[in-house]
Amino acid sequence: MDSQKEALQRIISTLANKNDEIQNFIDTLSQTLKGVQENSSNVLSELDEEFDSLYSILDEVKESMINSIKQEQARKSQELQSQLSQCNNALENSEELLEFATRSLDIKEPEEFSKAARQIKDRVTMASAFRLSLKPKVSDNMTHLMVDFSQERQMLQTLKFLPVPKAPEIDPVECLVADNSVTVAWRMPEEDNKIDHFILEHRKTNFDGLPRVKDERCWEIIDNIKGTEYTLSGLKFDSKYMNFRVRACNKAVAGEYSDPVTLETKALNFSLDNSSSHLNLRVEDTCVEWDPTGGKGQENKMKGKENKGSGTPSPKRTSIGSRPPAVRGSRDRFTGESYTVLGDTAIESGQHYWEVKAQKDCKSYSVGVAYKTLGKFDQLGKTNTSWCIHVNNWLQNTFAAKHNNKVKALDVTVPERIGVFCDFDGGQLSFYDASSKQLLYSFKTKFTQPVLPGFMVWCGGLSLNTGMQVPSAVRTLQKSENGMTGSASSLNNVTQ
Repeated sequence: MDSQKEALQRIISTLANKNDEIQNFIDTLSQTLKGVQENSSNVLSELDEEFDSLYSILDEVKESMINSIKQEQARKSQELQSQLSQCNNALENSEELLEFATRSLDIKEPEEFSKAARQIKDRVTMASAFRLSLKPKVSDNMTHLMVDFSQERQMLQTLKFLPVPKAPEIDPVECLVADNSVTVAWRMPEEDNKIDHFILEHRKTNFDGLPRVKDERCWEIIDNIKGTEYTLSGLKFDSKYMNFRVRACNKAVAGEYSDPVTLETKALNFSLDNSSSHLNLRVEDTCVEWDPTGGKGQENKMKGKENKGSGTPSPKRTSIGSRPPAVRGSRDRFTGESYTVLGDTAIESGQHYWEVKAQKDCKSYSVGVAYKTLGKFDQLGKTNTSWCIHVNNWLQNTFAAKHNNKVKALDVTVPERIGVFCDFDGGQLSFYDASSKQLLYSFKTKFTQPVLPGFMVWCGGLSLNTGMQVPSAVRTLQKSENGMTGSASSLNNVTQ
């Protein structure tokens, strides 16, 4: 019966996953159909605009050519009209002179004849008819204004849609996820020398496989990439995966998206557990600060103010009286001199890394890990259930590793940021200078229970950086360190 139930549960799980996959595909199809309709309307509108622009240009060119023909016609007509008028005047004068000369032939008196002959000679010499050019100044030829649009017609007949670049192909093997950076590499399915640049889009997701249409995160765009790979650096890995897609662009148009690729970006993400922190600590997500006004006395004081109706306390210094009711976990709140706060996420396996930065005026703080069973009066490093490094800047400056109430002084400078590496399965807890990756100290042990990141603060504050992968430099150092003996045998090899 039990085996049948287990088999049925597996079938139900498989069916549920398949239904979820089909629903995601239905959403994708619906979104694609909507995109086809919207994009078709857009390209039709753009096509109308382009042809209207062509028509407008043709009308302008036609008008310009018509004006050129009319101007040439007017110029030639004016020249010919002027020449015609001159010829008519010359002909009229010449006919009059001819008539006078003909009449002069009938003159009988020699003296009058001689006088008439001289006059005719003088008038002929000055006659415009003999100075006229009997060649038209312009021709009637207008062939220089004729057109032949056969080539243009051929060009218009070859009008077609723009050549769209093919979709690139992302190569998951060439992609690299390391040091909170992601390098995405792709290639074109065939050579295309008209590619101008690429557009890379990415988004975070907690779903494996194909991107979901209804994913809660939007695509982020990186434009104008000239090469065929791109590295996103300084990322916070606060999701299990990241989706990537890329498209090629020429000078005019962007091509289709590549098939999306999902890359794993797992890292330890945790916040500070406000429900169990000491009352003298003000905790907000990944920050903790010493608050001397916290505790029972402040609680009574705030209650008294509330009863007097004195108003709402400032949100910048929230005391216990104004805190929302804590959701009590499986442990009591730290008290006494254990100014401690733990992370809200347990480490049960694998290798993890996070960083801690202290305020410059912080007088005392500890950074490490602890079992959930750490007592409410226990201080980090003073029990066999916690490991830490401790910084003391009060009265005298000390820097030490602490476990099971044993202390090992560290002869190194306290870094601005401390990197914490926890290898649960390998039983190793190491501390590094987060900037230089210099090893500060390593504990070797065997973790028998899940551990929680732990922090102690007095007169100051700490801020955390989570969602980080184990840096490559730390992995390399761990490999070499594992072949060496620990620097403080008195604190190492403690099994819990």
